[in-house]
This record gives sequence, structure tokens and C-alpha cells, in this order.
Amino acid sequence: MKIALAGNPNVGKSTVFNALTGLHQHTGNWTGKTVTNAVGKFHYNNNDYEIYDLPGTYSLFSHSKEEEVARDFICFEKYDLVIVVCDAVCLERNLNLVLQILEITNKVIVCVNLLDEAKKKKIKIDLEQLSNILGVPVVGTSARSKKGLNDLLAKLEFKNFKNYKLDYGNLINEEIKKLSKILTKKVLDLNPDWVAVNLLNYDENLYMQITKYLNYDLLNDNEIIMQLKTIKEKLNFNIKDKIVNEIIKTAEEISQKVVTFEDKNYNLKNEKIDKIITSKIFGIPLMLIMLFIILWLTINGANYPSEILFQIFNNIEVYLNDFLIFINCPVWLNSLLIAGIYRVLTWVIAVMLPPMAIFFPLFTLLEDLGFLPRIAFNLDCLFKKCCACGKQALTMCMGFGCNAVGVSGARIIDSPRERIMAILTNVFVPCNGRFPTMITIISIFLVGINNEIFSVVILLLIILLGFLLTFITSYLLSKTVLKGIPSSFTIELPPYRRPQVGKVIIRSILDRTLFVLGRAVIIAIPAGALIWILGNIQINNINLLNHIANFLNPFGQLIGLDGVILLAFILGFPANEIVVPIMLMIYLATGELINIENLDSLKQILVNQGWTIKTAICMLIFTLCHFPCSTTCLTIKKETGSYKWMLLAIVIPTIVGFVICFLVNLFFNLL
Repeated sequence: MKIALAGNPNVGKSTVFNALTGLHQHTGNWTGKTVTNAVGKFHYNNNDYEIYDLPGTYSLFSHSKEEEVARDFICFEKYDLVIVVCDAVCLERNLNLVLQILEITNKVIVCVNLLDEAKKKKIKIDLEQLSNILGVPVVGTSARSKKGLNDLLAKLEFKNFKNYKLDYGNLINEEIKKLSKILTKKVLDLNPDWVAVNLLNYDENLYMQITKYLNYDLLNDNEIIMQLKTIKEKLNFNIKDKIVNEIIKTAEEISQKVVTFEDKNYNLKNEKIDKIITSKIFGIPLMLIMLFIILWLTINGANYPSEILFQIFNNIEVYLNDFLIFINCPVWLNSLLIAGIYRVLTWVIAVMLPPMAIFFPLFTLLEDLGFLPRIAFNLDCLFKKCCACGKQALTMCMGFGCNAVGVSGARIIDSPRERIMAILTNVFVPCNGRFPTMITIISIFLVGINNEIFSVVILLLIILLGFLLTFITSYLLSKTVLKGIPSSFTIELPPYRRPQVGKVIIRSILDRTLFVLGRAVIIAIPAGALIWILGNIQINNINLLNHIANFLNPFGQLIGLDGVILLAFILGFPANEIVVPIMLMIYLATGELINIENLDSLKQILVNQGWTIKTAICMLIFTLCHFPCSTTCLTIKKETGSYKWMLLAIVIPTIVGFVICFLVNLFFNLL
């Protein structure tokens, strides 16, 4: 039995899915977080079921990619049953989607979820009366605590579904009936009444999908054209507005019959908090304070586990080296495997894993708490001035963990133009792979070693520079290659919820940390081999790394850096984490990666190579503004389907980095 699981965003739909199937599908507490169909299977009462967790949507008249996925599945796929999950706290809004789905099929079960939250707010719902009105089973659940799920399972074998017809008024009802009669022989297995309503309430996007499904353009059919013309002449009012208004009105009337509010001020607490968090005075400062806390916890918390990992990997390296010697492995191959591939691979893991394992759970806690949509709300005004979308703030937040995640997260943006803009500018948000480099340079040259608070403050200022560059670049793109006006931005501010800490840690590690780390590891292996080869092949007693660095040196000096730093960034294309060790490898001419654990020793090496405050500042700017890593580039190609946008995503930040570093270098030279 094939089941579609539909509903508005933030109603606990994916939680219901997880509880039924046992799979741990990620659930984010903001609009459009789930962007692909998740499929699960479960067995109940000697029957096998396949259930599809559709992306959240408010209406079948969709705008974004994920909403189109849900709409197309509900409208055109073959399934046996639709479970529509609703939020008990705001049932009226959720009923709009229920009524639209009932126009397509009567094989519907309404799952009124979050009854526990409704109970806290003293909201009562008469589920039996709602079932009688709609003619379909209605089940109450609290999916997070698995209450009511057995009742939901018991209804899967329900057979006595009734047909519910929306009342659009006698005039429209009569014309729908006439048009439906003509359509019956033309739309095959689609509901002719539903197609008739959608021809009257014309939505170009949905109509194109109907045409594609039928392989037939109904609006080229003379019989249908004449009937539609007759209807429009007869009904001298806006039919589309009338249909939409009737759906909203019906949902409101049903809600008034079945919902009782014992406490009219049930949402007062949320509103008081939002008055502070989304205010013009406190909104952005609170956001920056939250970002400071997360960065401080991430950076300080990652130091110790990184050291432990380095120690573990160093011990393993000794045993691997002894094993290769034992099996008479050639010296060059031993060096390639250990000093090349193994050290690059373990460096990436030791540097990436701890901050991601801290940052992603903290980030996911903010999702569950409901804080992230407020960030988008606060920044919407700034993005609108740049002709961009406020939801881009969410993709920027995701970029702190990994820019590839931020790029894929741009699916939540409805407008294709604004989605591309978010993808092209996401690299201006420093990912956690760049944090170690930034903190190291800040500590050595700007604030002093062991001055952690000031290090995070400087890092926060660099991040604010990234925000500013995002706004400026978005504005310039909107006036050139991505011309257009900002689309309307609607985002739900979900209620503040107590995060489920255990589930947050598990799913953030499995869904994000290990996923991103896995992609980085795959790329780090060939990168390690290439770096070793360039470091060990010599021409005139100078290895290839130094030859290339010498060639790049004039370009590096032009922007306050040197050829070694530029080459380190180029070879660090697979993963930003290995930029500093590559730099040291070239400076010291070791032919292999080395780990300088003492910052005083590292500072001495860099100073001996001519580093100054100017070099450090330019290094920080270029770390912020340069081409994205290979994982992000591959994600951009996958998301946009175009090499053009991937190349632009490489060129734009690199040019910005060169220009700013050139100006900084010029300023210091003038001084």
C-alpha cells in the first residue's frame, strides 16, 4: 500500500514519518527544510506499507521547488492513501491544504498532530466532529512522544471514505458541474471536478503540469474553450479570487465549529519573546551575540579533541610505517602512502571533525528552538534592499558549517534568480574548515596567543565583513547578470519549542557531520598524492612546489601575500583545512606535511619567511574571499545543473579577494 504523507511545514510530519518507519529523517524547524521525498517502509497487521514524506507546503498552488515536489506527487502520482498532518495549535490554516487535497481524492486521513502543545495552550479540538464534517478519518497525535500513532495505524485499513465537496456558491458549483461533464472523457484518471476548478482558478505552473501529465493541452480544445468563455461571460466577477476566498472561508468556518480556545492569550508568551528577538533595536545585536557564543564554543571546544585525534593518528602512523617496512614496500611508495595520502587525510579529519561535531549540533538546536526563522526575518529588510530574498539568511547560517550545505540549502528559496544569487554568494560565509586558519593567524599576529575572547571578536568582525560583501555582491548581481526585483517573502515563525537534545546530537552528526566529512575525505586522498608528488619531484635540486611558488610570487606580492600562500590555496582546493600545512611544507622544503603544534614556533617560521601584520591581514581577507572548495563546487554544479554558475562562483569571490587585498597592500605601502 502506497501512502503519501503531506502537510504544512513545521507540523511534525517528518516526526510522524520517523515514528512509523524507524528511519531517522532529518526534521528542521523552519519552512521548507525537507526538500526531497523520503521513502520508508513499515509492516502493520500483516500488511506492508510504503510511505513518502513529502516536502512541506501550504497550498497546491506552489512556488518553490520543494512545494512543487509535494504538489506533483499529490496531484499526479498513483497512491492508495494520503495522510495530511496538521498542527493542532493553528488548525484553521492547515485546513486550507486538507480541503484542496479532498478535491483531488477522498482517500484521506487527517492527522491532527502536536496535541500536547495544544493542551498546554488550552486549545481543544473536537476530532469526531471534524471527521463528520470532512467525511474522512481524523486522528489526534503527539508524534514526538508517539502518542496516538497506534490509532493512526488502525485507520490505515479504513474503507468508508465519503466525498467532500467544497461549496463555491450555486453559480460556480453549477458551472463546475457543466465543465466537469465535458472534461470526464478528456482527463482520464484525473478528477474532472478538480481539473475544472483549476481551469477556472487558473494557475499557469499547475496547468503546465496537468498538460504534461495528460500530454494534451486542454486550452487548445474548442469545446473547453467555448465552455470557459461562456462561464466567464456569465459570471461577471473574479472567479479565481472567489474560489480562493471560499477555500479560506470554509477552513475558517470548520475551525470555528471544532476548535475551542479556553485561553485567548495562549500565544502571548511567544509574542512577548518575538517583540524582543525580532525588534529593530535588539534583533540583530541578539543574533550577533548568539553567533559569538556558538563560535566561541566551537573554537574552544574543538581544540582538545583535535589534539587527541592528531595524537591517535600519529601513533597509528608509526604502526602503518612499520608494517610497510615489514612487507618490503619500496621507500618511495611508503612515503607516498604515509607522508602524502595518510597525513593529508588524517589532517582533514582531525581539523574538520571536532568543530563540525560541535557546530552542527548547536546549529540544529537553534533549528529545533525556532530561532533560525527569526534570523531570516531580521535580515529580510537588508536582503530586500539588495534585491535578494530574506531566506538567504538561512543558507548563510548553513554555510558556517559547510558551504556545500549552504548551497544545497538554497532550495528553500522560491525564486530561481534569488536561489542562484544565494548560491553564488554563500562562499563569503566562512565555513568551519576556514576557522582554524583564521584563528591561528589572528592569535599569532593580531591579539596574542591564548587570548581567546579577543580572537573570537576579531573572527566575528571578519564574518561581518563577509556579510557586507554578501550584500554588496548580491546588489551588483541583481543589477547585472541576475536582474530582477525581490520576490515576496513569507516565512512562518514557528512556536518556540524545547529542543530534543538527544535526537539533535544524533541526527546532526549522522545527517551533516559525517556526510560532509565523507565527501571531504574522498577528495583528500587524491589531493594528498598530488601534493606529495609535487613536493618530491625535483628540477635543478628544487622541487616542483617551489618552482610553482616562485612563478606565483609576483602575483602574491601584488596583493600583500607571496607565491607560497597562493599555491597553498590552490592545492587546498580539495579542503581548506590543509592550506596551512601545505604552506609550511613549501616553506620548510620538507617534501611532506608536518604539524607544528606550538604557535610560538609557527610564528617564528612565518616571520622568518617575511610575514608581517600586513601579510596576516591579507591572509585573513583572502581566506574569507577566495574560490570555494571542490566539494562546494561539485554541489553548485549539481544544484544549478550548469558549469557557468559554478565558474562564476569560483571567479566572483576570487576577484573580490584580489581587489580587497590589493587595496590593503597599497594602503600599507603608502604608510
